[in-house]
Amino acid sequence: MEFTALQIASLVNGRIEGDGNATVSTFSKIEEAGKGSITFLANPKYTHHLYDTEASIVLVNEDLELEHAVNATLIRVENAYDSLAKLLQMYESMKAKKQGIDPLAFVSSSAVVEEGAFVGAFAYIGDGAYIGKATQIHPHAFVGENVKVGEQCIVYPHATIYHDCIVGSRVILHAGSVVGADGFGFAPNGDSYDKIPQIGIVTIEDDVEIGANACIDRSTMGSTYIRKGTKIDNLVQIAHNVEIGDNTVMAAQSGIAGSTKIGRHCMIGGQVGVAGHLHMDAYTTMGAQAGITNSTKQEGTTILGAPAIDAKAYMKSYAVYRKLPELYAKLNQLAKEVEALKKH
Repeated sequence: MEFTALQIASLVNGRIEGDGNATVSTFSKIEEAGKGSITFLANPKYTHHLYDTEASIVLVNEDLELEHAVNATLIRVENAYDSLAKLLQMYESMKAKKQGIDPLAFVSSSAVVEEGAFVGAFAYIGDGAYIGKATQIHPHAFVGENVKVGEQCIVYPHATIYHDCIVGSRVILHAGSVVGADGFGFAPNGDSYDKIPQIGIVTIEDDVEIGANACIDRSTMGSTYIRKGTKIDNLVQIAHNVEIGDNTVMAAQSGIAGSTKIGRHCMIGGQVGVAGHLHMDAYTTMGAQAGITNSTKQEGTTILGAPAIDAKAYMKSYAVYRKLPELYAKLNQLAKEVEALKKH
């Protein structure tokens, strides 16, 4: 299917520079683009590609200043990256969706699968489960007893939703993700540990995306909560009774220990570790590999390091840390000079 620059500009509220009738039928990276493709420029590091790209159309930010003429038709928008996301979403939504229950799937007689939903081969839908309209349950996915899955969700192969958990609408669970495994609860008993039954659930609200092989543990009692709009990367661990606030984003290999509350619109970098029973305020940014052992005291804080501290304080400390070998040598030299002075 082809689209003209005029059509695309109307979809993203953009302003055309060049041939409004230029057509595209595919997406490409700016450095690899060919004729008939659309690409984008959002990162200044890639600006030099704009002048030799073979793409037919390029989305650019409104404030981009050209050094010289370009061959491609430009569509100027407020945010090129966001506009690309909208176009990709539209492109994805145009793909045909499967419907119906594959003969090789198992669906309990007491489960409800709504109109327009799809259940792939070897998927399992347990007793009392509910699958909402237009939801896609891919082959080999597992939906346990009494699980509720909302509308227009995607549950990819080998994703697992344990019994009684609740999943909202437009949620994406990528391959291998696990929702509702037992929280890590054990009571010391002499030289051994007694398992504490985890009788709660996981509640995932609308418009959440969970990456491949991420694990969301069920609560000891009550619920672990992933609030609406949250995006969780691959290989993330969220422990029992954690609450992740609205529209928070978490990068890969991060881990949140039990009963910690993460505020709304937080940003959590890769390999961040957050200790248990903490409270992180809204709009907190946690830099990559931060080790967080204390709650924050105000919204909008940026923290780095292990143990994590205010980002500005961390950068000042790190500037000193890098000079430690030289400072240590100077200290030794001063010690020798002091000893020499004492002898006189």
